[in-house]
Amino acid sequence: FPPLCLKSKNGDNRLIEGLLMKILVAMSGGVDSSVAAKILKEEGNECIGCTMKLYANEDAGIPRAHTCCSLDDVFDARSVAYSLGMPYYVFNFKDDFKEKVIDKFVKSYLAGATPNPCIDCNRFMKFDKLFERMEVLGCDHVATGHYARVEKDKKGKFLLKKAVDDTKDQSYVLYSLTQFQLERTLFPLGSLTKNKVREIAGDGGLVNAEKPDSQDICFVPDGDIGKIIRLHSGLNVGEGKFVDKSGNVLGAHDGYFRYTIGQRKGLGVAAGKRIFVTKIIPEKNLVVLGDEDELFSREAFVADVNRIAGGDFEKEFFCEVATRYRGKVEKAKVVPQESGKLKIIFDKPVRAVTAGQAAVLYDGETVLGGGTIVSG
Repeated sequence: FPPLCLKSKNGDNRLIEGLLMKILVAMSGGVDSSVAAKILKEEGNECIGCTMKLYANEDAGIPRAHTCCSLDDVFDARSVAYSLGMPYYVFNFKDDFKEKVIDKFVKSYLAGATPNPCIDCNRFMKFDKLFERMEVLGCDHVATGHYARVEKDKKGKFLLKKAVDDTKDQSYVLYSLTQFQLERTLFPLGSLTKNKVREIAGDGGLVNAEKPDSQDICFVPDGDIGKIIRLHSGLNVGEGKFVDKSGNVLGAHDGYFRYTIGQRKGLGVAAGKRIFVTKIIPEKNLVVLGDEDELFSREAFVADVNRIAGGDFEKEFFCEVATRYRGKVEKAKVVPQESGKLKIIFDKPVRAVTAGQAAVLYDGETVLGGGTIVSG
């Protein structure tokens, strides 16, 4: 076929050279990635499906569970791929996932922080390891079922943008993407709503059309983070104390790493009023409790910064900042530091700005970049 310039039906505004693309499609077994594969295949592209085997269920502390890496999910992904006439592979990345995601997750909690492992999984697995496989298989692009968009501006820069469906937007967990990755990544669902995705899956007879969305951290399917910390660290911290900001003992707990800033439920402390976790002191195994107004702050420092469009944040500027996944964006001033960190000064106090979470910077719908929130 002669070279052509086509506009993808998935809403991506980039012009694609050539009538066909060869695409490696990441398939988790869920409805989103399955519909992404269906859309790209029906556009006439040559697609290869793959599932990343990231951990054994024993790594999650249970002998068998329905998680994103379970045999059921592999079966669903394979069934969809074969029904679409696509080759399908399972890639074993368990060792890399343990080192880059699980071990980092455990280390962060033991340091008193609250990490978002989905960010690290996207950064080190889906957009590092899959790109390696993309090249080995001779593919042009990687595609995923994320709800986000990529556009190319007039200067030739690739921009990461929020999804059309704001309730499903996943741009927050993708802030670490590079120009190289954005140029070669496709998000077919970026312009669709979740209801439309379900409709496409149902009309197409996909086996997972009604499959529920995953809600938990994939390697913590029962939500017991403390169990995972003990399993992978081998530590038994023992009983610690709940205290107020003056140091008065309010009760006992069985490990500071079970708690996160802003937490109210599951404390087991009768204080006669609503109290929240306001601070964690790992070296003393202390969890500080206080009133909700103690959770609000005007400043945050951000390290390990990525600017999506390339270059550095050299001068202070104003933007909007999200400090939680699907959290409200807040207006702020960003001040670059000599250390390479960014100082975020919010226009108004923000609740529960937590070390380990990401601060993601937005200009309207466009992601400017982001980094990890640190104490200072």
